[in-house]
Amino acid sequence: MSKTLDPMDLKQIIRLHLDGLSNRKIGETLGISRNTVKRYLQLFNGSEYELSDLLTFDQAVLREQFSVKTTIDNDRFNELMVYLEHAHQQRSHPGFTFQYHYQEYRVNSSHPYSYTQFMAHYRAKYAREKGSMKLDHKAGHEMFVDFTGKKLSVVDKQTGEIKGVEVFVATLPCSQYTYVEACNSQKRVDFLTCLANALEFFGGVPKAIVSDNLKSAVTKASKYEADINRSLKEFALHYSCAINPTRSYSPQDKALVENAVHLVYQRIFYPIRQMTFFSLGELNVEIKKYLITYNDLLFQRKQASRKELYQSLDRGYLKPLPDNRYQLKDYRSAKVQKMGYIYFSPDKTYYSVPYRYIGSQTQIHYTQDWVEVYYNYQRIASHHRNPVKGAYVTNKSHLSSTHKAYSEWSPEFFRKKASRHGDEVESFMKGLFTNTDYPEINYKRANGILQMANDYGSDRLNKACKRACELGEYKYNLVKNILANKQEGLELDFDQLNNQTTHIPKHANIRGAGYYQ
Repeated sequence: MSKTLDPMDLKQIIRLHLDGLSNRKIGETLGISRNTVKRYLQLFNGSEYELSDLLTFDQAVLREQFSVKTTIDNDRFNELMVYLEHAHQQRSHPGFTFQYHYQEYRVNSSHPYSYTQFMAHYRAKYAREKGSMKLDHKAGHEMFVDFTGKKLSVVDKQTGEIKGVEVFVATLPCSQYTYVEACNSQKRVDFLTCLANALEFFGGVPKAIVSDNLKSAVTKASKYEADINRSLKEFALHYSCAINPTRSYSPQDKALVENAVHLVYQRIFYPIRQMTFFSLGELNVEIKKYLITYNDLLFQRKQASRKELYQSLDRGYLKPLPDNRYQLKDYRSAKVQKMGYIYFSPDKTYYSVPYRYIGSQTQIHYTQDWVEVYYNYQRIASHHRNPVKGAYVTNKSHLSSTHKAYSEWSPEFFRKKASRHGDEVESFMKGLFTNTDYPEINYKRANGILQMANDYGSDRLNKACKRACELGEYKYNLVKNILANKQEGLELDFDQLNNQTTHIPKHANIRGAGYYQ
């Protein structure tokens, strides 16, 4: 068994290192190898103590803390290193502890290191770099998203124009399982569509989505509290997750997706660089082929692929997708008109709201399929969207009692009403609505006829309508005059009507039609 370095030599290594000497110079000064100096410095930096604090330690304490030998038992050390690699892969699992893995290592090793040495070797092997924090990612906790800086392109078949398209990248940092999609732009509708597609690709929802400070996500960037735009907030609410924008000018906050972007350049952009695509659909089909290969490729050190790590780590911790896919919402303001409708300007249509809100200013939330009306943040109406210009979409429960009655008016409605007063009134109603392309124009007249029953009685109204039908005149004023002049009981002499002579006498001054030729 070889000797350990003297604690005085350990302090000398620390002191010379703090003085700025290189590992080679320290080795030459102390008469030890450069690699030994490097090894001890790794142990020092991996410990929980500052270098200046180690100089104050007693020699016995320093010997106990750092007992690595100048030459080591290779078999024993290699056994530890293999196990540390295995333990390090499990750090992303909830409930991970070093104590658990040390006990497992101790049971399975014939000559185990102490727990102090176990931790010292782990910190030396996975030393933290100065000036940058090592982010430990939990399984299913976050999804990092970004757009590539470089674009792909599609060609217009008609004009031959080459159009640049954006490329969206999303990755789960624990397994680095990645999704890639080409889209038209970074605008809100394309960004949210890509987010929804990514969640469906991963088959679940993480606790948070980490995005860049692009305008589609953030209204106002901030280092401490960014102002997330309304559509993205509603997207997060629909999928029950949080939005966590990175700090401005801090690419290290999303280093894994930045690295994924560079790998996408190598594994997808470069292989398809000489291909020509005539649509986004064609481009995304080809991207999907290379993406499958990319996710199935083994990591060099983990002996597993991104997809395998996703299946073993991330998938079990993702929340289930909601039943319905998110639909992008837009907003308009509108005042409720006197007739109880709001005017929806995008489609030039009208939608009913409860009549008590007449005159109120409301806000319209609309998607591709729905139109919702809000007053003081409370939803007061919801309708299926009707794209027909000028259409009136009505929920009868919104109407007042007067308006409800009016909405039910039709030729058949008035015919049934008229039948209660007699067959002749019903016949008059049929004649009133015969040979008209726009029956609504006679609704008021029909209603006026029926109101006469209140003033004159059904029997007189029935006789007056009979007289009007005999004359072939289906007019409101005719029936009114018959009743007012009590003529409904008089019999008509059709022979007398046919034989009546004109009141204009014959004379020579009448000019014939030939006079005007």
